[in-house]
Amino acid sequence: MPMAVSFEFFLLLASVLLFVSIFVGKTGYRFGIPALLLFLLVGILVGSDGVGIEFRSPHQAQYIGIIALNIILFSGGMDTRFSEIKPVILPGVILSIAGVLLTALITGVFIYWLTNNVIQTVTFSLIESLLLASIMSSTDSASVFSILRSKGLTLKQNLRPLLELESGSNDPMAYMLVILCIQLLQSTAIQPGKIIFSFFQQLIIGVLVGVILGRLAVYLINHIHLEYEGLYSALLVAVMLFLFGFSSVLGGNGYLAVYIGGLLIGNQRFVYKRSMMKFFDGLTWLFQIIMFLTLGLLVNPHELLPIAGVGILIGLFMILVSRPLSVFSLLLPFKKITFKGKLFVSWVGLRGAVPIIFATYPWISGVEQAETMFNIVFFITILSLLLQGTSVPLMARWLGLAVQNNSERKPQLKEFDIDLSDEINSAIAEIVITEEMLKNGNRLSDLALPDKVLVTMIKRSGEYLVPRGNTSLEVGDIVLLIADNEQALMETYRQLGL
Repeated sequence: MPMAVSFEFFLLLASVLLFVSIFVGKTGYRFGIPALLLFLLVGILVGSDGVGIEFRSPHQAQYIGIIALNIILFSGGMDTRFSEIKPVILPGVILSIAGVLLTALITGVFIYWLTNNVIQTVTFSLIESLLLASIMSSTDSASVFSILRSKGLTLKQNLRPLLELESGSNDPMAYMLVILCIQLLQSTAIQPGKIIFSFFQQLIIGVLVGVILGRLAVYLINHIHLEYEGLYSALLVAVMLFLFGFSSVLGGNGYLAVYIGGLLIGNQRFVYKRSMMKFFDGLTWLFQIIMFLTLGLLVNPHELLPIAGVGILIGLFMILVSRPLSVFSLLLPFKKITFKGKLFVSWVGLRGAVPIIFATYPWISGVEQAETMFNIVFFITILSLLLQGTSVPLMARWLGLAVQNNSERKPQLKEFDIDLSDEINSAIAEIVITEEMLKNGNRLSDLALPDKVLVTMIKRSGEYLVPRGNTSLEVGDIVLLIADNEQALMETYRQLGL
């Protein structure tokens, strides 16, 4: 019998889970384990088969997932530069639409054959097989954004923006396939014309709402003149939720509207842009943790064991067969993406929270064997994050697609909480003075700095000093640098041996 707890105790428990997730994620990062996988495992460990927290509400999990996906897609769109995705818009859109459809069809046929001829523990009809495949057909934006950006991967052939564009825009197609398959299972009077009309309706309305409201939102932010800076972040959250809700009410795809709206907003100038970007970055991490914890709580590990065999076979088939077949066939006309590039795109077909959230739709709709589908999707997600998520950087280096990015060695600003506007081309960084840097003298003027770089402040023993040319430097001093551009900053690192 579940124990009744007060709301105060619930908040205490929630804070402990957040603490544990953050520290576990930090530890996992050192060993190359995706933080999102660890958040998921924390949820499993404290669930009914672990610590004993009971949570069996797919409705609540779906609501949390929808909000989290909105934030993840909106933030991902804001962080994506038009200049980066422009060369890969066509292949990205093809993968996000045709790639999802092809992956679902190939995987669905395999699931039907597997469960009717090889595996006896579970049997799916053709439509049920296609539903299960559709649930898993899109790559997960949370996983792709998190892994590519946390690892700071710089890739050749514009592969990173291609993967981010695909993962950010392919959820609508998967969502429509899932809804279609559920309707096919629950009704025999499905009209093909109505299905095609619904698809284009969701696509067109989602795009139009995202474009129009995205532009209007920037105008609103720049002209509303709020009294407090923090209210601008709240305003942007309202814009994001309005994009999703308004598009959905009109019959469009809310996820697509949110991603496109975020993309348009992030590529325009508006007041307090950097502070709002940082706000959404933190909000994204918070809701990723909450979402993965919630989905981890929703599953019972003992229910995963009976479907482990079919889960492994389907997961490996998607990783090694259906995803590569879809990618290679659809990217065949794009000669600038080499064989190794296509192979890497095939490998980064990460499954994550999105398929698990989509798996709650047939469960809520009362589809037969929906819980079995949910457990299979959950198992495949763990397999994908464990196998593919941990090996993305290794695969990039092995295929010779990783670029040595000197900016990755740039010390982050930790002591000086300073940032520059997007309109300013200058670059700032902080360095710690070492004995090697002072070998030619301990005055600031003796430091080997290029002409286009200035030392603007020094932190020493907790005090901040405004330097001059004859200021004496000491080992351990933290120096704030400002340079005309990134190239000048890179030259400074080379001269100082960083």
